Amino acid sequence: MAIKIYIDQGHNPLNPNAGAEGNGLREQDIVFPIGIELARLLRANGNFEARLSRPTADTQIGTSNASSLRLRVEDANSWGADYFISLHTNASSIESATGSEAFAFSSPSAAFSLGEDILYWLNRTTGLRNRGMKVRSGLYVLRRTAMPAVLVELGFITNYNDAMLMSTRPELFAEGIYQGILEYTGV
Repeated sequence: MAIKIYIDQGHNPLNPNAGAEGNGLREQDIVFPIGIELARLLRANGNFEARLSRPTADTQIGTSNASSLRLRVEDANSWGADYFISLHTNASSIESATGSEAFAFSSPSAAFSLGEDILYWLNRTTGLRNRGMKVRSGLYVLRRTAMPAVLVELGFITNYNDAMLMSTRPELFAEGIYQGILEYTGV
Protein backbone atom coordinates (compact mmCIF):
# COMPACT_ATOMS: atom_id res chain seq x y z
CA MET A 1 0.00 0.00 0.00
CA ALA A 2 1.28 3.45 -0.91
CA ILE A 3 2.55 5.86 1.76
CA LYS A 4 0.31 8.93 1.79
CA ILE A 5 2.13 12.26 2.07
CA TYR A 6 0.09 15.42 2.64
CA ILE A 7 1.96 18.48 1.36
CA ASP A 8 0.76 21.73 2.90
CA GLN A 9 2.01 24.73 1.00
CA GLY A 10 1.83 27.23 3.83
CA HIS A 11 -0.38 30.29 3.69
CA ASN A 12 -2.89 31.61 1.19
CA PRO A 13 -2.49 33.65 -2.00
CA LEU A 14 -4.32 36.52 -0.24
CA ASN A 15 -5.26 37.37 3.34
CA PRO A 16 -6.44 35.84 5.55
CA ASN A 17 -3.34 33.83 6.31
CA ALA A 18 -1.00 35.35 3.72
CA GLY A 19 2.66 34.69 4.50
CA ALA A 20 5.89 36.60 5.03
CA GLU A 21 7.37 38.96 2.46
CA GLY A 22 10.94 39.86 1.67
CA ASN A 23 13.16 40.85 -1.23
CA GLY A 24 10.07 41.58 -3.35
CA LEU A 25 8.81 38.00 -2.87
CA ARG A 26 5.87 36.44 -1.03
CA GLU A 27 6.11 33.24 1.02
CA GLN A 28 2.96 31.70 -0.45
CA ASP A 29 4.32 32.19 -4.00
CA ILE A 30 7.64 30.52 -3.14
CA VAL A 31 6.25 27.44 -1.39
CA PHE A 32 3.54 26.76 -4.01
CA PRO A 33 5.83 25.47 -6.83
CA ILE A 34 8.05 23.62 -4.35
CA GLY A 35 4.98 21.69 -3.21
CA ILE A 36 3.89 21.01 -6.79
CA GLU A 37 7.32 19.62 -7.68
CA LEU A 38 7.50 17.54 -4.49
CA ALA A 39 4.08 16.03 -5.29
CA ARG A 40 5.30 15.24 -8.83
CA LEU A 41 8.39 13.44 -7.48
CA LEU A 42 6.35 11.45 -4.97
CA ARG A 43 3.70 10.47 -7.53
CA ALA A 44 6.38 9.31 -9.98
CA ASN A 45 7.50 6.81 -7.33
CA GLY A 46 4.94 4.01 -7.04
CA ASN A 47 5.48 3.81 -3.27
CA PHE A 48 3.76 7.14 -2.55
CA GLU A 49 0.53 9.05 -2.95
CA ALA A 50 0.63 12.83 -2.55
CA ARG A 51 -2.06 15.37 -1.79
CA LEU A 52 -1.61 19.15 -1.89
CA SER A 53 -3.35 21.68 0.33
CA ARG A 54 -3.12 24.16 -2.57
CA PRO A 55 -3.43 22.28 -5.88
CA THR A 56 -3.63 25.60 -7.80
CA ALA A 57 -1.78 28.87 -7.23
CA ASP A 58 -5.04 30.68 -6.45
CA THR A 59 -6.48 28.05 -4.07
CA GLN A 60 -7.67 29.98 -1.02
CA ILE A 61 -8.23 27.97 2.18
CA GLY A 62 -10.52 29.32 4.89
CA THR A 63 -11.88 32.75 5.76
CA SER A 64 -9.57 33.40 8.75
CA ASN A 65 -6.15 32.29 9.99
CA ALA A 66 -7.84 29.79 12.31
CA SER A 67 -10.11 28.29 9.65
CA SER A 68 -7.24 28.15 7.14
CA LEU A 69 -5.15 26.05 9.53
CA ARG A 70 -8.11 23.93 10.66
CA LEU A 71 -9.18 23.09 7.10
CA ARG A 72 -5.66 22.00 6.12
CA VAL A 73 -5.44 19.67 9.13
CA GLU A 74 -8.97 18.31 8.59
CA ASP A 75 -8.17 17.58 4.94
CA ALA A 76 -5.04 15.62 5.87
CA ASN A 77 -6.78 13.78 8.70
CA SER A 78 -9.83 12.82 6.62
CA TRP A 79 -7.63 11.67 3.71
CA GLY A 80 -5.77 9.39 6.12
CA ALA A 81 -2.32 10.81 5.41
CA ASP A 82 0.64 8.92 6.83
CA TYR A 83 2.79 12.06 7.05
CA PHE A 84 2.07 15.81 6.94
CA ILE A 85 4.72 18.21 5.64
CA SER A 86 4.06 21.94 5.84
CA LEU A 87 6.25 24.16 3.65
CA HIS A 88 7.19 27.68 4.76
CA THR A 89 9.83 30.38 4.41
CA ASN A 90 11.41 31.92 7.46
CA ALA A 91 11.77 35.65 8.13
CA SER A 92 14.03 37.67 10.38
CA SER A 93 14.90 41.30 11.04
CA ILE A 94 18.52 40.11 10.78
CA GLU A 95 19.12 40.04 7.02
CA SER A 96 22.12 37.72 7.38
CA ALA A 97 19.99 34.97 8.98
CA THR A 98 20.16 31.98 6.63
CA GLY A 99 19.41 28.30 6.35
CA SER A 100 16.73 25.66 6.76
CA GLU A 101 15.13 24.49 10.00
CA ALA A 102 12.12 22.42 10.90
CA PHE A 103 9.68 21.83 13.73
CA ALA A 104 7.89 18.83 15.21
CA PHE A 105 5.38 18.51 18.04
CA SER A 106 7.74 16.50 20.25
CA SER A 107 11.07 14.70 20.48
CA PRO A 108 11.83 11.89 20.24
CA SER A 109 9.15 11.23 17.64
CA ALA A 110 8.66 9.95 14.10
CA ALA A 111 8.08 13.54 12.95
CA PHE A 112 11.32 14.74 14.57
CA SER A 113 13.30 11.95 12.88
CA LEU A 114 11.64 12.63 9.50
CA GLY A 115 12.48 16.32 9.88
CA GLU A 116 16.12 15.51 10.60
CA ASP A 117 16.33 13.49 7.35
CA ILE A 118 14.62 16.27 5.39
CA LEU A 119 17.00 18.91 6.75
CA TYR A 120 20.03 16.74 6.02
CA TRP A 121 18.97 16.39 2.39
CA LEU A 122 17.92 20.03 2.01
CA ASN A 123 21.46 20.97 3.01
CA ARG A 124 22.86 18.48 0.48
CA THR A 125 20.69 19.74 -2.42
CA THR A 126 20.62 23.49 -1.71
CA GLY A 127 23.84 24.15 0.18
CA LEU A 128 21.88 26.15 2.76
CA ARG A 129 22.92 25.75 6.39
CA ASN A 130 21.09 23.09 8.41
CA ARG A 131 19.77 25.04 11.42
CA GLY A 132 18.40 21.82 12.97
CA MET A 133 15.15 20.41 14.28
CA LYS A 134 13.21 22.12 17.04
CA VAL A 135 10.15 21.23 19.11
CA ARG A 136 7.13 23.54 18.74
CA SER A 137 4.16 21.92 20.48
CA GLY A 138 2.03 25.05 20.10
CA LEU A 139 1.85 25.07 16.29
CA TYR A 140 -1.67 24.09 15.20
CA VAL A 141 -0.64 21.96 12.21
CA LEU A 142 1.73 19.95 14.41
CA ARG A 143 -0.64 19.67 17.37
CA ARG A 144 -3.87 18.74 15.57
CA THR A 145 -2.73 16.33 12.85
CA ALA A 146 -3.47 12.64 13.39
CA MET A 147 -0.15 11.67 11.75
CA PRO A 148 3.50 12.70 12.20
CA ALA A 149 3.80 16.31 11.02
CA VAL A 150 6.84 18.41 10.16
CA LEU A 151 6.80 22.16 9.49
CA VAL A 152 9.80 23.02 7.30
CA GLU A 153 11.21 26.55 7.12
CA LEU A 154 13.01 26.14 3.79
CA GLY A 155 15.11 29.30 4.00
CA PHE A 156 14.85 32.98 4.92
CA ILE A 157 12.77 35.13 2.58
CA THR A 158 14.47 38.11 4.25
CA ASN A 159 17.93 36.87 3.21
CA TYR A 160 18.62 37.84 -0.41
CA ASN A 161 20.59 34.68 -1.29
CA ASP A 162 18.11 32.30 0.38
CA ALA A 163 15.17 34.10 -1.24
CA MET A 164 16.68 34.03 -4.73
CA LEU A 165 17.58 30.33 -4.43
CA MET A 166 14.06 29.41 -3.23
CA SER A 167 12.37 31.45 -5.95
CA THR A 168 14.57 30.44 -8.89
CA ARG A 169 15.42 26.82 -8.00
CA PRO A 170 12.29 25.29 -6.41
CA GLU A 171 13.28 21.88 -7.74
CA LEU A 172 16.34 21.80 -5.42
CA PHE A 173 14.11 22.19 -2.37
CA ALA A 174 11.59 19.63 -3.61
CA GLU A 175 14.41 17.17 -4.32
CA GLY A 176 15.89 17.66 -0.85
CA ILE A 177 12.55 17.03 0.87
CA TYR A 178 11.90 14.04 -1.41
CA GLN A 179 15.30 12.49 -0.63
CA GLY A 180 14.66 13.04 3.08
CA ILE A 181 11.32 11.25 2.79
CA LEU A 182 13.00 8.37 0.92
CA GLU A 183 15.70 8.08 3.57
CA TYR A 184 13.20 8.14 6.43
CA THR A 185 10.72 5.69 4.88
CA GLY A 186 13.39 3.39 3.44
CA VAL A 187 11.59 2.99 0.09
